[in-house]
Amino acid sequence: MPRTSQVNDVQPGAPRSRKGAATRARLVESAKEEFEETGFLETRISDIAKRAGVSHGSFYHYFDSKEQIFREVAEAQETLLTASDDGDGPGPDATEFDRILRANRRYLDRYRANGKIMGVIEEVSRYDTVVNEARMQRQKHFAERAEASVRRLQAQGLADLDIDPEIAAVALGAMIARFAELWLVEDWADYPFDHATDQVTRLWANAIGLPIDTVAAPFAVPAPNKSRREMSSRKRS
Repeated sequence: MPRTSQVNDVQPGAPRSRKGAATRARLVESAKEEFEETGFLETRISDIAKRAGVSHGSFYHYFDSKEQIFREVAEAQETLLTASDDGDGPGPDATEFDRILRANRRYLDRYRANGKIMGVIEEVSRYDTVVNEARMQRQKHFAERAEASVRRLQAQGLADLDIDPEIAAVALGAMIARFAELWLVEDWADYPFDHATDQVTRLWANAIGLPIDTVAAPFAVPAPNKSRREMSSRKRS
């Protein structure tokens, strides 16, 4: 599907009144619900318009095509997943593990809340370059944040200096994203949310050599191979 230019995206979809803005928002929400229920290929513009309470012709006052409105739905979901914390930040006594756990929990919780549409987005991204670009921007966003975090932890002596921060960030980000898709979209298994979040965060911490023995996480369990981590810590020191 060809990418619509930015100018074309704005002209048909830029309402000039409060009522127009409300109608456009209702169309986007209705489209999201239709795509969740029937998938991208089976969804019809007439179905979106009917759900939104507007005529079929009115749809084209705001969007050029089904592809364009889907791209807007997808972009909104990607923005949601990369948005900063919408509550209080970690407390002053939070450990580095706690901070990573909080970030992973926020991502997985938002992914879970929008699992149906995320499944459709993952599918469409395989053949729509615009949707795939938005998906890659999400991955890049998290990779850049993770890389900066690993570099900071290395500078503080809390992460293995032999780890390449850039490669680690891409690999760990891909792990979380793929795990979310398998677990929350593909129904790989019915893992308890808190346990799964804790486990993937432990994998993350172990991968970069971040000590977690003294972490007082709510759902933490004793970690194995303590002696090996102690040996690694002595090696770095």
